[in-house]
Amino acid sequence: MFERSLMRSPRFLAAASLAAGAALLLSACASSDDSGSAGSDATAAGGVTLLTPGTLTVCSNPPYEPFEFKDDNGDVVGLDIDIMQEVADDLGVDLLVKVTAFETIQSGVDLDTGSCDVVASGITITDERKAKFDFSEPYFDADQGLLVPAGSDLSDVASLEGKKIAVQQATTGETFAQDNDLQTVQFEDLGLQIQALKTGQVDAAINDIAVLGPFVEEGFEVATTFPTGEQYGFGVKKGSTALLDAINGTLDRIRTDGTYDAIYTERIGTAPAGE
Repeated sequence: MFERSLMRSPRFLAAASLAAGAALLLSACASSDDSGSAGSDATAAGGVTLLTPGTLTVCSNPPYEPFEFKDDNGDVVGLDIDIMQEVADDLGVDLLVKVTAFETIQSGVDLDTGSCDVVASGITITDERKAKFDFSEPYFDADQGLLVPAGSDLSDVASLEGKKIAVQQATTGETFAQDNDLQTVQFEDLGLQIQALKTGQVDAAINDIAVLGPFVEEGFEVATTFPTGEQYGFGVKKGSTALLDAINGTLDRIRTDGTYDAIYTERIGTAPAGE
């Protein structure tokens, strides 16, 4: 997941030394040419219109390894970004990843305000979110998991009664914990959840099971999985039919040609179940 900005500067025509009539003529021609050029540049393969010509802009919220996280160079990488790169390649454009808050991603604000073309951040498909933006086909099955210090006796919902549970703001993990009447402590991202668990501010953390594995090597264990039947999808602004079709087309292609399996295996470490 890479954070590099590609901006194209508009071209201007200056004709101060020309006669007034010639200047007006040149100005009119320039306006007509720029309009046609902008329309052409803004449209990618499949008739997809992008916010920035030649660039697919994606909003994401790291750290959320293995879906989005920063590598040693500070670039955002991960499974979500690998798939978005495939979409960009199919469109024949560059990829730009913007780091934003998960709240503005899942609420549709980033899409509605024109911050990005696509939101890709391990977003569970829910009816509430469907009302705010359009989802792609599901691309990942996800359940909730319980992360606890190694050796803890916390292993199920009943054992969590009276304990402080770290949850990520505006996530389905937070909803799960609240629906089970757990005492929650809200954090903006996964990294802050883990930090709170390390310092003893909370007793356990609940988040998507797929993102908890990397912390087993840091003195924690995944105590249990809470089956919820959740699935991830990529989001686009309501009515962005051409872009949605392009994303779904790429998802279909990478499942067929083995690219999805390769990405999944690289990022998750095992072959995708059921593939």
